[in-house]
Amino acid sequence: MIHKTKGIVLRNVKFGETSLVVSIYTELFGLQSYMVNGVRTATKKSSPKASMFQPASILDLVVYHNESNSLQRIREFKWAHLYQHIYSDVPKNAVSLFMMELLNKCLKEPEPNADLFYFIEDALLHLDSASVTITANFPLFFALHLAVFFGFRISDEFSEEHPYLDLQEGVFVAGPPEHSNYLQDKEAEVTSYILKVMNPVELEDLHLNQEFRRRLLSAYEQYYALHIPDFGSLKTLPVLREMMS
Repeated sequence: MIHKTKGIVLRNVKFGETSLVVSIYTELFGLQSYMVNGVRTATKKSSPKASMFQPASILDLVVYHNESNSLQRIREFKWAHLYQHIYSDVPKNAVSLFMMELLNKCLKEPEPNADLFYFIEDALLHLDSASVTITANFPLFFALHLAVFFGFRISDEFSEEHPYLDLQEGVFVAGPPEHSNYLQDKEAEVTSYILKVMNPVELEDLHLNQEFRRRLLSAYEQYYALHIPDFGSLKTLPVLREMMS
């Protein structure tokens, strides 16, 4: 069957001399893998078509879809949105790669989830137009709010009576847990603030230094590792930490 769907590129792998195998999160079918033939050149010269399958690209697709196939094919593709900054701005590109890697580690099955697709698309469009401050805070926002779609959202009940965030249970508690996986003081308070942010423009008012953002990102990576089997570590995180000034 032939279908029209939007898709967000998560990653690509070279195949042969001129082809790519591309992981795409689609509006209609969720996570899918596609063989894309003839988009690369046999020389080292870059191909405009191959550039359309960079991570974070938002595409309009016409695809062949067969439920029994693990590798699908694309009939037609074009830009659904042309970024103004994500591919040219180094910090924004680092954030977008972090977002795509986090998604890659969380998505296990090809189940459709239109709400998740729209959340990712909206996040990327906000990132493209974000200020320097919003861009620096964006990975924190994305990581916390993405967890909702995978069933381990942090319950935001931070207060003076519950100032500790138990990362294993995903709840704010009155005292330090018996394990070491928790946040306290300003780190717990800022996490509560970000959980309340519904529009990324609100991140403009969140003024954090580089080291504080690094600590929070490491804690959120730990949070995902506690809740996603075989999560491992994020390869984009060391680069992103250097960008978060």
